Amino acid sequence: MRKLLLKEEGRLLRVGGYTPFSATEYPGLLSAVVFVQGCPWRCGYCHNTHLQQRTRDNPNAWKDIVTRLERRAGMLDAVVFCGGEATMDPALGEAMAQVRAMGFKIGLETACIYPARLKSVLPLVDWVGFDVKTTFERYADVTGVAGSGAPVRDGVAAILASGVDYECRTTVHPAHLSPAMLVELAQTLSFMGVRNYVLQEFRATGCADETLVARAFPGFPQEDVVAEIAPLFDNFSVRRPGQATG
Repeated sequence: MRKLLLKEEGRLLRVGGYTPFSATEYPGLLSAVVFVQGCPWRCGYCHNTHLQQRTRDNPNAWKDIVTRLERRAGMLDAVVFCGGEATMDPALGEAMAQVRAMGFKIGLETACIYPARLKSVLPLVDWVGFDVKTTFERYADVTGVAGSGAPVRDGVAAILASGVDYECRTTVHPAHLSPAMLVELAQTLSFMGVRNYVLQEFRATGCADETLVARAFPGFPQEDVVAEIAPLFDNFSVRRPGQATG
């Protein structure tokens, strides 16, 4: 009956991709990964540009994903919803509730673009990996969308207030974040209450922006910057290319 209601309301999750097994997307657990279509931002270092558009073509029907997950109950621990931007989809909460009813833990990866929907699904979520791309005032430099930092601030605050387990992370590229800006961002996040923070060095592989690729250099941020940031957080690490993401 639940599936029938979802179909009648036209609120079936629009899935752009599916990974049946991952040992890295949900920290410490084996998971499947559901990639949701759609993202309003056009960040130059995006590696999932094929998921940015919400198209009429839905090559991965949600009902088929549900069937595949039902068959894997007991073999996997969790299902992670990412994108694109998963919170762009109005059916996200219903989809999470279905999956949770199967006994899976729920993971969410988000850029905190839609704080209202993020708040609505947080009670269904066991772990969140969220991106903070730069200082909130400079967000348009990365996303290409004016005022895009304000909802992110609200989304981060909602995650921290919820008490859900999380990882906060920033992809660092010298064209977007100077060392001084990176320290400023880290100080802001620490003041907001972020305790678990990861810096991710820019990966050129899969990036379509040739300018960003040309301006990147290995080892950024340097160790003196890392040493200044590390004491601000209870748990802090730098993730270099080739390291696992979970």
